[in-house]
Amino acid sequence: MTDKTCVGAIAGAFGVKGEVRLKSFCTEPRDIASYGPLTTEGGDRSFTVKLTRPVTGGFGARLSGVSTREQAEALRGTTLWAPREALPSLPDDEYYHTDLIGLEVFDTGGQPLGRVRAIYDHGAGDILEVTGRELLLLPFTRAIVPTVDLKAGRIIADPPGSDE
Repeated sequence: MTDKTCVGAIAGAFGVKGEVRLKSFCTEPRDIASYGPLTTEGGDRSFTVKLTRPVTGGFGARLSGVSTREQAEALRGTTLWAPREALPSLPDDEYYHTDLIGLEVFDTGGQPLGRVRAIYDHGAGDILEVTGRELLLLPFTRAIVPTVDLKAGRIIADPPGSDE
């Protein structure tokens, strides 16, 4: 587990007075402003966030230290990270994506399948991208992924068609 989690990204400038268009990756999108100062991925900049209004695909927001459109536009594409301890704890069967990325994946017989490289959510549920001998896209459901063991750093999966 990492000490910080990506909670959003700056999509560009909004208006002329330094507001940004902010895309939240939080389950409750407005929570992005409640996790304290957010940092850039490398930690070299820190911002307090004040949401100003909903906009298409996210929020208009004011970031501390950003007062011009040029400053806001220069931040386009910047990801925002919250300290892990600021995030709410999750029930036993829910996981932060950052905790799953990098875990080793084994089939139900103990054979290695690869590592989780990415997690996608296209609206119908999460998909794990597992890279190994071959690329696997696994639906992140209890039937396909019956075991996630964060302490051991592994996932047990039963890929579709593995019974053949």
